[in-house]
Amino acid sequence: MSEFDRQWPVSLQGPRVLLRPMRRRDKAEWTALRRANADWLTPWDATLPDGAGYPANFSAMVSTQNRAARQGQCLPWAITLPSLHVRSAPIIGQLTVSTIAWGAARSGSIGYWIDAQHAGAGLTPEAVAVAVDHCFLTMGLHRIEINIRPQNAPSLRLVEKLGFRDEGLRKDFLHINGAWADHQSFALTAPEIPRGLLARWLQR
Repeated sequence: MSEFDRQWPVSLQGPRVLLRPMRRRDKAEWTALRRANADWLTPWDATLPDGAGYPANFSAMVSTQNRAARQGQCLPWAITLPSLHVRSAPIIGQLTVSTIAWGAARSGSIGYWIDAQHAGAGLTPEAVAVAVDHCFLTMGLHRIEINIRPQNAPSLRLVEKLGFRDEGLRKDFLHINGAWADHQSFALTAPEIPRGLLARWLQR
């Protein structure tokens, strides 16, 4: 068993949201939520340059992501609303820390989406803050970045509220909705938030 095997699966509790690992039995709920939010999410969805959709298979996605998490390469969470029974907490979105690099870099990149009906209520910034604190304070990462299309106003407001630094434009950074798209890059390092990002967010 590796060091990372012992660190995954892990769930993270915030004041209003719970981040928990995606499960195969989430398929029906996750699929229904994605279908209901198709118009809301499609302009920002990552695609593959060869035209194939992602994910091609939900179970394969969950298995692949959890295997990568056990190897310390990513952290794939469902964003849920806490309830008395964790297993029944409704999914309202997804947050993944991906492209985790160790060695001299100790960095990762956060991507997320949320149900349109829950957007604007401060739940996504809280989820991001909880994830960042886990990456910095528990995992020992040094740098987290979020890359956002310049047209995505809600996400631009999110990183502004959380105090991420603007590090400039990345030309044709990701394949989005069928085409290569520019992204604005924002980042934080652990020394910038010694008391944690969630504490800073809650003080607003």
